[in-house]
Formats: sequence, C-alpha cells, structure tokens
Amino acid sequence: MATTKAPRSRKLKIAARGPGKTPITLIVNGETREVLVEPRRTLLDALRKDLGLTGAKKACDEGTCGACTVLLDGKPIYACMALALECEGRAIETIEGLARNGKLHPIQQAFIEEDALQCGFCTPGQIMSVKALLNENPKPTLEDVKRALSGNLCRCGAYPKIFKAALRAAKLLESRNAQE
Repeated sequence: MATTKAPRSRKLKIAARGPGKTPITLIVNGETREVLVEPRRTLLDALRKDLGLTGAKKACDEGTCGACTVLLDGKPIYACMALALECEGRAIETIEGLARNGKLHPIQQAFIEEDALQCGFCTPGQIMSVKALLNENPKPTLEDVKRALSGNLCRCGAYPKIFKAALRAAKLLESRNAQE
C-alpha cells in the first residue's frame, strides 16, 4: 500500500493578541497612526473613537446600510464589519482624506453642485463608494453607478441626485486630469 504525503502548507505566522488592548498601526489617509485597541474593536470604532475621524457614520452596525463605507486598499468596505486588527498596515481612506489644501475633492464638489444630499448622514459613505467606482472606472454609465451604490442606503431617497452627482464627478475628474 502506497502512502502519499499531504501537500506542504504554508505556515501562517499568527501573533497572539488580547484579551487586553493591543497596539496597532493604521495607515489612514496616508498618515501612520498608532492606536491601542481590543481585538474585538471594529475599524469604524477605531476611526471614530480612537482617531476622532467621525465622517464614517455608525448607523446599522451590521453591514447593511453603507453609512460607514471607507476604502481599504482602494476597495469599499463597511468599516462596522471589519476588525481594526485586520486593517493593520493597510491603506485606509476616509471622507476626511479627500479634500486637499482647503479644496474639496471633485466628488464632494459634484455632490454639492447636484444637491445630492438631504440629511447628509449617508453622504460620506456614498461619496466613498463613488470614489472607489471612479478609481476603477473613470467613465461609468448610470447602471455602473447604480451597481456601485447598491450597498449604500439613503433613507431620504435622494438617489436620482446622488446618481447625477456621481456622473458629474466623473466629468469633473476627467476635466481635472486633462488639465494636469
């Protein structure tokens, strides 16, 4: 009877963390930040409570509304569903990181120009989802925009203006990139 060896698996280096607070390094909006978190701390709570970045909103706290959307390595995620520990050393972008030198980002400008908000609570998450879309697809169709924003709930129902703002933002970014 022949025996076969199991394939050699890669050994994962797992560092024990907890049960108490653990120091971690987060890269938020291009800036390295040290925080002390319990292993169960969500990225959303670390951003809001530990770093004072309150743009991402805590609404459903179960990954269904998109109000807490941030970009992790350029991809939109619900910050309420990610553990801060999982995000250590990865690029995190929040709404606070969009404006530069006192000037709004073109996506933010488009939301204002198109009056794409009512209460404004969902707006940061909507904007971050649009940013992720435009990073991947600078010339989206209306269907592309709807699909990209399908995970973001607007309780006020401002969707038509939000969709217009996303398409306007694509044009503003195209114009800005042509001038550079």
